[in-house]
Amino acid sequence: MPEMDGTEACRAIRRTSSVPIVFLSSKDDEIDRVLGLEMGGDDYVTKPFGVRELVARIRAVLRRTQAPPASEGRPREIRHGRLRLDLESFRAYWGEREVTLTVTEFGLLETLLRHPGRVYSRSELMESGYADDRTVADRTIDSHIRRIRRKFEPLGADPIETSPGRGYKAAPCD
Repeated sequence: MPEMDGTEACRAIRRTSSVPIVFLSSKDDEIDRVLGLEMGGDDYVTKPFGVRELVARIRAVLRRTQAPPASEGRPREIRHGRLRLDLESFRAYWGEREVTLTVTEFGLLETLLRHPGRVYSRSELMESGYADDRTVADRTIDSHIRRIRRKFEPLGADPIETSPGRGYKAAPCD
């Protein structure tokens, strides 16, 4: 690529999009493949490659990255006491009051509410709470949890319980 290399292009795309990215490269060292995947690539194919294999890999990436079709059995909301998450509109409510959350905050809260009695470690929350595969420090989760709590505080609520030394879980229902 004349302007920038593939990893720089991938990093720039990942800042604003989660579109699937497949690297096609003549660089076949392990470090190049690992770097491409860690920068946000979904697959890495080295030259020479067969067209059928490339098409199969693209189809596999698309299967993994496309949203599952809406089904009748899939819940449209999660309720936990006075807390309700609308999974279709990505809105959170405490009683009848809407609480505005970022995509990441919503994802973290959704993870906790899917299994309210379960304690999630920071690393588990990083894996399930982020919409994309970005790498963040585990203490970043603490910052997100603080912001979620701050947003519910004016309503006299705290939807998250800390389990010291272990992680976080949904707070007991009131």
